[in-house]
Amino acid sequence: MNDFNIDRPKAVHFGAGNIGRGFIGLILTKSGYDVCFVTRSQTKIEQFNLRKEYPITIANETKDRILVKNVEAVSTDDTLSVVKKIVDAKIITTALGVSNLPTIAENIALGIKARIIKNNKNPLHIIACENIIGASSKLKKYVYSYLPTSMHEQASQFVAFPNAAVDRIVPVQYHKDPLEVTVEPYFEWVIESSQLQEKLPTIQDVQFVDSLDAYIERKLFTVNTAHCSAAYFGYLKGYSTIQEVMKDPQLSMQVQKVMNETGEMLIEKYDLDEQEHKRYIRKILHRFANPNLKDKIVRVGRSPLRKLSINDRLVKPTVQAYELGMDISNLTKAIAAALHFDYIKDPESVKLNEELEKYDIHLVISKYLGIPKAHPIHEKVAAKYKEIKNRNLKVKTLS
Repeated sequence: MNDFNIDRPKAVHFGAGNIGRGFIGLILTKSGYDVCFVTRSQTKIEQFNLRKEYPITIANETKDRILVKNVEAVSTDDTLSVVKKIVDAKIITTALGVSNLPTIAENIALGIKARIIKNNKNPLHIIACENIIGASSKLKKYVYSYLPTSMHEQASQFVAFPNAAVDRIVPVQYHKDPLEVTVEPYFEWVIESSQLQEKLPTIQDVQFVDSLDAYIERKLFTVNTAHCSAAYFGYLKGYSTIQEVMKDPQLSMQVQKVMNETGEMLIEKYDLDEQEHKRYIRKILHRFANPNLKDKIVRVGRSPLRKLSINDRLVKPTVQAYELGMDISNLTKAIAAALHFDYIKDPESVKLNEELEKYDIHLVISKYLGIPKAHPIHEKVAAKYKEIKNRNLKVKTLS
């Protein structure tokens, strides 16, 4: 086991979930960082601090194993320890879900305040690795709300919040070892270089770009849109995993048609190379079908209200494609399928189902999808929703 080295750069990572351990922590340690995870899980904290390492399995044919070293952990509730770690850090990252960003903002603000008091003006980069456009910018607003106004200008001289796009499929999994994690071979981490204070210490396999917009939307509206579409289509047919969906020729083609529609929009909007984007789509389809993963539909489809919101992975690309005069028939079908996701163990699914039982579909589309009744997309979604509902009722009647 390796002990922490005073000469190695320090990283603080909020969230010790599968993405944090299987992606961000792995990349940072490979790049020479000592990584401190900040988490609420006492079990994980004890294991991190006892072992200083954890195993990762790559979901490929040979099941390659990697031992991630130079790690430790502190509790989210141990503010003093978190602040001490931030004072010495060169980079702070997150992978804990965008809805949890406000909960860590105060500790980060206290860490920045402590750096200012100690006159530590070494560059600090704070990168929120979440599935949303502008996650780091959102985190910055939360952090600055806890930072005294008199320190805002000082903080801006050495603290940066570059936005990022991240991509790696890490399904829900269960291991005897609480730190072990299985991940797919593919990953992508892109950071917006224009927002850096200065060049970061080397991070392996990370791509730096001047503008992130095209990368974020390419990922969000190809990978995330298609992933949740596969889940919602598969849920209607009674499948359990994304891999089962991809084995169904009809549903696999349906997912590809959704990607083709978002792809046409992205190619037009960002002047992407058409053939290169088609190769990207084929790669994503291959990833979804990976037989070495078991990616549960109820995991991928969870939180439908968030995923159906106006600026997220389903409605936003549909609106953009419509405004460009493009076909949205498969995207609206995916939205309608999402409205039928009624998994009883997911709070958002329960709420969505309750709203649909209580109110007219048109009110739900207006309220939760942000599409007014007068908009042509509204009626297209409503019609497909009713079509699925009628088909399901017919199946129930026959059975």
